[in-house]
Amino acid sequence: MANIGFISLGCAKNQVDCERMMHRVQEAGHTVKEDIVGSDVVVINTCGFIDSAKSEAIDYILQTAALKAQGLVGKILVTGCLSQRYQQEILTEMPEVDGILGTGSFPQIVPAIEELLQGHQVVDFGSIDAPEEETGRIMTTPQHYAFLKIAEGCDNRCAYCIIPYLRGRYRSRQLDDVLYEARQLAASGVKELIVVAQDTSRYGTDLPGHKRLLPELLRKLCEIEGLHWVRVHYVYPDEIDDELIDVIASEPKIVKYLDIPIQHCNDKILKRMNRRGDGEFLRALLQKLRDRIPGLVIRTSLITGLPGEGEAEFQELCDFLRETRMERVGAFAFSPEEGTPAAKMEFVDNEIAMERAQTIEIIQSQIMDEYNASLMGKTLEVLVDGYDEDAEQFYGRTYADSPDIDGRVWIASDEPVREGEFVMVTIDGCVDGDLSGYVVGEEAQ
Repeated sequence: MANIGFISLGCAKNQVDCERMMHRVQEAGHTVKEDIVGSDVVVINTCGFIDSAKSEAIDYILQTAALKAQGLVGKILVTGCLSQRYQQEILTEMPEVDGILGTGSFPQIVPAIEELLQGHQVVDFGSIDAPEEETGRIMTTPQHYAFLKIAEGCDNRCAYCIIPYLRGRYRSRQLDDVLYEARQLAASGVKELIVVAQDTSRYGTDLPGHKRLLPELLRKLCEIEGLHWVRVHYVYPDEIDDELIDVIASEPKIVKYLDIPIQHCNDKILKRMNRRGDGEFLRALLQKLRDRIPGLVIRTSLITGLPGEGEAEFQELCDFLRETRMERVGAFAFSPEEGTPAAKMEFVDNEIAMERAQTIEIIQSQIMDEYNASLMGKTLEVLVDGYDEDAEQFYGRTYADSPDIDGRVWIASDEPVREGEFVMVTIDGCVDGDLSGYVVGEEAQ
C-alpha cells in the first residue's frame, strides 16, 4: 500500500472529480495524504479551460517535478482537462510526468496508480461520453458545505468554449443517485448543498422522458432533514422557466441566489457565440426574476473582447451592467482557445480586452458598494465558515455569497461561535467589499 497525494485545480466540478478519485484510492487500501511531500504518487487534477488555468496547472506540475528531483515525492500522475487537451505535449515536453489520465478515465485511478508503482508509464484516455460511475467521496470542503455535481459534459457548444471537447456530451446522473448522495452528505453534517454542473438547468433532458428535472430535484433536496441552504449554480438563461422560478421563490431552503452565465448582451455577439436569446430577452428575464423572487442576488460572468466586440458593443455591455445592477459579476478577457470556432474569428487585441475587463470591474465595484451600503443596519442569517488567525476573528457568509467566489462577513460576538453554525448578524460595516457585523441571536437553525 502506498501514500498518495492529491492536488485539485479549477472549478468545483473538478473538485468533486478529485474527491471521488481520493475515495477510490482509499477504498483500495492506499493512504490519502493531506500534504503531498512524502507521497509515493502525486495526482494533479488539472483544469485546461482558459490560458490562466493552463498556466496554473503547468506551474503546479513543475513545482511537483522539483520536489520529485529532490526525492521528496515519487511518481507524478496528471489527470483532468489539461491532460485530455494536451495528451502528447505533456508526455513529450514534461518528461518528469510519469502518467496521464483523460477526463474519461477517472474511474481508472487505482489501476493507474498501481501501474506507476510497478514502474510502468500510464497513458489512459477512456470515452469522454461514458455514463458517470457512482462512487463515494472524501470531502475536501469544510464539513458544513459540499458541492453536489448532478451532470457531466455539455451540449451547448458555445463558440468560444472548449468544454464539450474535453468533457463530452451532457450526461445527467440518475435522480435517485443524486438524492442518495445528498442524504449521505446531510447525514455527515453538511448544511449547505451547492448544486453544480456545466449547465444545471438542462438536468434530466438527456434521460428517458427528456424532462427538465431541476425543479423536482430542488423540491426533493428541500425535504432532506439537516439541510438548511440549497444553492444553485450555472443556470443557463434560456432554460429558466416558470416552474423553476416558482420552486426557487417558494422553497425557504433554496437561497435566493442564482448563478446565470450571460457572457454578453449584444445581439450580434451572442449570435456569433452560438448563445440562445438576445439582449432584450436577457433584460426581460432578469426583470422577471427580480419581480418573482424577492431579494434575489444574481451572479454572472461577462467576457470582454469577444469576436465582433467594438467600442459600441462594449459600451452596450457597460450600459447593460449599470441598468441590470447584478450583484455579483466576474469579468474575463476573451481567450481564443484552439479547437473552438471563435479562435478562428477576428477578435479584439488582448490588451484592449484586458482593459475592458478592468473597466467592467470598476463599474461592478460601484454597484457592489451600493448593494453593501443597502445592507447596513440589517440583521442577516450568516453561516460561519471559519476562523482567521491573522484577523483573530470568525467569518462567514450570507445567502448572497457563495464560498470562494463571493465576499465574507466578519463576525464579532461576545460568545464563542462555531464553524458550521448559523447565527444572526447585524451588519454595521464594510471594508474592501467584505461586510462586518455583530451577533444578535442564537443559531438560526
